[in-house]
Amino acid sequence: MAERVEQRLEDRVPELEQLERVGLFTHEEIRAVLKKATALEYKIQRRALRKEDFINYIQYEINLLELIKKRRARTGYSFKKEEIESSIMHRVHSLFKRATGKWKVSFVSFNAKHQLSKVFSTMLAIHPNKPALWIMAAKWEMETRLSSESARHLFLRALRFHPECPKLYQEYFRMELMNAEKQRKEKKELERAKMNLVSCYVSLQAEYADNPLMWDYMARRELELGSLKSTEPTTKQMKVSEMTQREERCCAVFEEAVTAVPTEDMWKCYVTFCLERCKRKTNSEELKQKRLERTLSVFSKAHESSLLPEALYKQWVRSSLSQKAAEVAEAATKCFSLSVEMWQMRLQVLIQLKSDNVTQCFEEAFKHVKSKGTLPLWTLWVEWSEVANSKEDTEALYQRSLHAIAPAESVTMKEKYLDWAYRNGGYKKVRRVFTSLHESRPLSLDFFRKMIEIEKEQESCKMLHLREYYERALREFGSADSDLWLEYIKEELSHPQGKPENSGSIHWRAMKMLQGDQVEDFISKYTLLQTGHL
Repeated sequence: MAERVEQRLEDRVPELEQLERVGLFTHEEIRAVLKKATALEYKIQRRALRKEDFINYIQYEINLLELIKKRRARTGYSFKKEEIESSIMHRVHSLFKRATGKWKVSFVSFNAKHQLSKVFSTMLAIHPNKPALWIMAAKWEMETRLSSESARHLFLRALRFHPECPKLYQEYFRMELMNAEKQRKEKKELERAKMNLVSCYVSLQAEYADNPLMWDYMARRELELGSLKSTEPTTKQMKVSEMTQREERCCAVFEEAVTAVPTEDMWKCYVTFCLERCKRKTNSEELKQKRLERTLSVFSKAHESSLLPEALYKQWVRSSLSQKAAEVAEAATKCFSLSVEMWQMRLQVLIQLKSDNVTQCFEEAFKHVKSKGTLPLWTLWVEWSEVANSKEDTEALYQRSLHAIAPAESVTMKEKYLDWAYRNGGYKKVRRVFTSLHESRPLSLDFFRKMIEIEKEQESCKMLHLREYYERALREFGSADSDLWLEYIKEELSHPQGKPENSGSIHWRAMKMLQGDQVEDFISKYTLLQTGHL
């Protein structure tokens, strides 16, 4: 084995000497190449050969060729290609032939496939006078890369160089015959697959006749089937007409589906399809209008069947014109009279239309829905009232909401009431509202923070009032909010009317009242406050 390796390394010496002599490689680089080549040679001369060793060797030689190509481009030296590149390419060819002979298959299942095409290209550029090389390259493209186009291109180029070579004509003819046979088989397989598919569709329809997803799939499939005509549409109008026909075929399947499977899920599939088509961009106003009309019609049919899902009424309202939207919204509340969301939608439409029936509709809504979950309706009502009604009417509505709404949701209404009072009645008004609400639990921390913020905005900000707000807030949230204690301490330290001596007792109370991680958080922040870093 050692003798074979030595002989193969000696065969490399002339090309390596040329590389060093012409200045493409340094002496140290030549030694490195020789060392690497020695290791690679020993691996492919072992008794137990491995495919990976051949792959690595071929890849190394390809990389070497690429490096030589770059060095030539940089130095501008273009001679001695026969002594250098040809020798390397001959070695690649020899390695490739030996490996494919051993494993009887295309062993190049890595990124060297593209690289070897480049190697063949380079070899043909240097040796265009060798028909056998053209044939080998074409076979590689046809049989390994499965590219009949590349193989045909190579044969046609070869025939320009060797128009009298019988072997080239013979191999080219054989390649075209193989390609024709391959295409014939593929066509036959495709036809068989189409036949099998039609068996599958029939089976699908029979087995899942009650499944909305099956009908949805079958309907949407009509979009992909293409034109029923033999010619493809060319003009803009023809394309619009073709798309209209496809969508109508889809709808025909959906119409059959909602008759066979009259359920909410089936109608949902139909409506969703129509909405998706409406959202698709098109420059055709005619197609846009047809899609909209079709969608509204399907909405109406689903509603008349009492099978339009609640969530889709919103979509119907958005798709409708103003007055029609009001009718749709009213129909939604009749079908889902206990739904806060449907009443909210109807009221928003009426408010947008500046209807005279808004108050009447709010009253009607609260006759149907339960107190729990009605926060969106009360919020909408007071916000509308702030714009449309007097201050007295709006305040009466705020007070009414606090008695009617669920306790947990009343927290938000109290915050809104406080904010409205300050915006519309000023400081004295908001103080009165705060006094009327501060014992009405549940309350939120934001309720107290809002009052603290309002107090600080006054020119004569009173520490006495701030203490009241902090003390009331701490009574409710002192065990779970360390920041509230720290803010109180800072207020006593910085306010002109503050009492710094109170900070010690506030600290002591905080340590007794806070729980869990809040204690540690308070201690670390209080330390920063004392050192002036907070």
